[in-house]
Amino acid sequence: MRSIFVFILSFAVLAGGPLFAQQGAPSVPPPPTTQESQGSRVPLAKDLASQVTRERAVQFIEIVKKGGWVMYPMAALSFTMVLLIVYYMLTIRQGNIVSDKFMNAADALIRKQDYLGLIAVCNRENEAIARITYKTLDFATKNPTASFEEVREVTEAEGSRQASILNQRITYLADVGSVAPLVGLLGTVTGMIRSFHDLSAATGAVQSQVGAGVSEALIATAGGLSIGIPALIFHSIFRGRVQMMISELEAAMTHLMALLAAQYKRASYRNAARSEAAESGAKSGRRSDPKGI
Repeated sequence: MRSIFVFILSFAVLAGGPLFAQQGAPSVPPPPTTQESQGSRVPLAKDLASQVTRERAVQFIEIVKKGGWVMYPMAALSFTMVLLIVYYMLTIRQGNIVSDKFMNAADALIRKQDYLGLIAVCNRENEAIARITYKTLDFATKNPTASFEEVREVTEAEGSRQASILNQRITYLADVGSVAPLVGLLGTVTGMIRSFHDLSAATGAVQSQVGAGVSEALIATAGGLSIGIPALIFHSIFRGRVQMMISELEAAMTHLMALLAAQYKRASYRNAARSEAAESGAKSGRRSDPKGI
């Protein structure tokens, strides 16, 4: 239990600490009146700041404890949100989707028609463009009689799948942003129910009991909003980044498919020239043969 509250405290700095502002400033010891040297004032200021931080942390933990049982699922949601944000920051980057290194290597290998070498490069790289290129070349090499239109259909299907994976990945953050306010609202409802139950069941003064229920309701609401708002903000940021990455992915795949189409055309021209040469050679052979006249 203590570890959960410590995590909520650390998360408050990232997401919702200002929503739980204290009613009064923490007690601060008066400054020393005697003359001190410059070297002794620095440690004193550090100790004072550390004491203020500890007092605010204790006050914040006490406020969180008053939020009721809903603070436990909200602690889990806040932990999930922080993990997702860190994970997205590390994975949703330009180098993990399309990199200049891979594009230069793919461009050179396609121009050389070294498709097996490019497949080996795709197996070493963990990029979306590499996975699409691998599916394309794997189909093209295993089906040499396939037309370029069929190869392009395979490419488009794999590109759509990779884009869907990117879009689906960030929906978890939107889910956290949607669920957290609902959990806070549940805590609000339960707190208000407890307040009115105490009010209806009591015979005397019940200001403290009603106030505790209302405080629990408001703290739960603030906790849900403090998780939901930053979650939705970061989801919007990552959604824009994903859309930009998908555009870069489409542009890179269009470039590679244009190079591959040029190689297919060259191969078809060479095959047509060879067929024409073989046909003309056969005709000339029949003409030179007296029996063929």
